[in-house]
Amino acid sequence: MANKATPIPVFTTSGDVEAYLVYPMIYNRLGEWIGFVTPQRDVYSVTGDYVGWMNDDPRILRKRTYNYDKPKLKPPPPQGRISIGSSMRLPPMMAELSYDTIDILLDDRERLHTLDAGEFRPDMD
Repeated sequence: MANKATPIPVFTTSGDVEAYLVYPMIYNRLGEWIGFVTPQRDVYSVTGDYVGWMNDDPRILRKRTYNYDKPKLKPPPPQGRISIGSSMRLPPMMAELSYDTIDILLDDRERLHTLDAGEFRPDMD
């Protein structure tokens, strides 16, 4: 287990729990590490690529048109799995998103993947 802190559910705009935050790490529903959050609330993938930002709901959001001006960060060392409890709190009322903003976990989920998955993983020999 990577961390003993209580995981905070990260919701989609439709109110589903699709990730968990154990600050500063983000995990998927299976407890696998998929990214991290900076103190400025920027969200990065396990490979250090900018994904978006975390808002107060919490949701992971990004502008629909993105100019890729955020530098790639050196990711932290690989994290182990976390244990997810069976009960979760109800989602808060989600504010509507403007057309220029997308919900990453709903509309662009492949940006947050595990180390052994994703478009830029090393090829097998």
